Amino acid sequence: MQIYNYFLEIIKFTLAGVGTVYIAFYLVKPYLDKAEKIQLVELKKNIASQTLSLRFQAYERLVLLIERINPANMLLRLHGTSYSAHELHSLVVTEIREEFQHNVSQQIYVSDRAWNVVKRVKDDTISVVTNAIKALPDTATGLELSKTVLAHLASLQDNPYDIATQMLRSDLEELF
Repeated sequence: MQIYNYFLEIIKFTLAGVGTVYIAFYLVKPYLDKAEKIQLVELKKNIASQTLSLRFQAYERLVLLIERINPANMLLRLHGTSYSAHELHSLVVTEIREEFQHNVSQQIYVSDRAWNVVKRVKDDTISVVTNAIKALPDTATGLELSKTVLAHLASLQDNPYDIATQMLRSDLEELF
């Protein structure tokens, strides 16, 4: 009988202790959850402030990429007059692809819309240069290719490079 009372006392104290711990846990849990949420918000805030400068730099680099692959700028930079049309075509296409590859990692920091604009400008520029070379005779010079490409761009109602740059700017403005 005495052992039975002894076990009964142990069970009472154990249940009382478990009940006390259970009640204390549920009284403290909201405070722990709130503290966790505050820490998570602070962490997100710190990450956002650190990545904001990276995002600015990415947009800046993509605008620079658009300017560098703009045939009006690229053909002047490459001094295409000393090449044949086919040599200049190869050089321009290679230059565009290298510029693009050099900046491909920037897609991590910009929106999908901004990255698609950059890809479209790259593809369209290659297409313009390729179509221009197809329209010229095999004996054409780099100067003739340059004139053909620039004449095509001049015939467009809106400058696609200005439009792309403006789209990147408006996309960047949406961050604020």
